[in-house]
Amino acid sequence: MNSKEKLERRLNLGLHICVGLDTDFNKIPKHLLECEDPIFEFNRRIIEATKVSAAAYKLNLAFYEKEGAKGFTSLLKTLEIIPAEILTIGDAKRGDIGNTSAMYAAALFDHLNFDSCTLNPYMGVDSMQPFLLYKDKLHFILALTSNPGSQDFEKLILKDGKFLYEEVIEKINSWNQFQNCGVVFGANNPNELERSVSKMKDLFVLLPGVGAQGGSLEEIVKIFAKEGSNKFLVNISRAIIYAGSGESFESAVSAKLSEYNLVVENNL
Repeated sequence: MNSKEKLERRLNLGLHICVGLDTDFNKIPKHLLECEDPIFEFNRRIIEATKVSAAAYKLNLAFYEKEGAKGFTSLLKTLEIIPAEILTIGDAKRGDIGNTSAMYAAALFDHLNFDSCTLNPYMGVDSMQPFLLYKDKLHFILALTSNPGSQDFEKLILKDGKFLYEEVIEKINSWNQFQNCGVVFGANNPNELERSVSKMKDLFVLLPGVGAQGGSLEEIVKIFAKEGSNKFLVNISRAIIYAGSGESFESAVSAKLSEYNLVVENNL
């Protein structure tokens, strides 16, 4: 089963919430600090609590790289226990000159064996091509992000009246010859999403920004429902994984994911 098939199967089950394993050592429950590998133990319990109803897992590499070799070990151990049928996303936002991108792609896909990744298209098609040649993987390319600084470049108006992020979406469509491209689009940009969703019909859409960043899950789901599309994946990290902090924090995590899944179900 390739990466696209993994994701489609979960989406067709009505599962659209991606659990972000952006694990911060300073925020995990204190009782886990006694474990040999607290980050891995936290991730293990999160996965056990969510694997039945999560659409995917996204691991932001920065949270593991920050811990050095020990963090890299935690990352590898975490990837080993994620069920094989659930999509994994290596959130690294790579994008560099061709030979460097080829090395990044090999690290993410050949060594770490992620199913998909996030990419930064700023350097153009040759920086994307080494990733896109991994035809059985999925590639979520930044278009309009959820951070305040997205105003600096992504919402610049071009000479033809389009926003820069709209031009990026057009480019991604043209790069999608293997049907393995997706878009990263901030969930806290609902007006822009409504304007752009019809242009992304053949693309999977990864939406960060619900929860701690203020995006409305209900609003996002309604936009895709109106378009008749189920090709969306809503990433939620902090609001799920830190839903509880006591000895039985897993039950709060599971309940929070169920709450979000119910919102999706009620609005599709």
